[in-house]
Amino acid sequence: MTATLVDSNVLIDVLAGSSEWADWSTRELTRAGDDGPVFVNQVIYAEISVGFASVEQCEWAVEAQGIERIPLPWLSAFLAGKAFADYRRRGGAKRSPLPDFFIGAHAAVEGLRLLTRDPARYRTYFPTIDLITPE
Repeated sequence: MTATLVDSNVLIDVLAGSSEWADWSTRELTRAGDDGPVFVNQVIYAEISVGFASVEQCEWAVEAQGIERIPLPWLSAFLAGKAFADYRRRGGAKRSPLPDFFIGAHAAVEGLRLLTRDPARYRTYFPTIDLITPE
């Protein structure tokens, strides 16, 4: 069994159902669930919550997909900070850590696969993560 952290872009595709990526995201989310547990953390949950009017609706949507919630470990916050510092050294313009740094660090620390359709930053700053991507 292989556990997978699912990025918000994939969940938004699946939940909205209208994106050009909806079929790919739905298929890959189903495959990930067939392989083992699928998780979201607080950062991913916050990003998808924007599309819901209430916490109850968001909870229902996550549960309906068979997704479990797991907390970000403290070590992943440290690693996210280190990746962000590397990003800044490379000329990155953002002034605070991006959600992708927390998500990537979480996958790296917990040894989770990451289902995403936006792999560039993960490949650059978290090269050890096993990624499920369209590429």
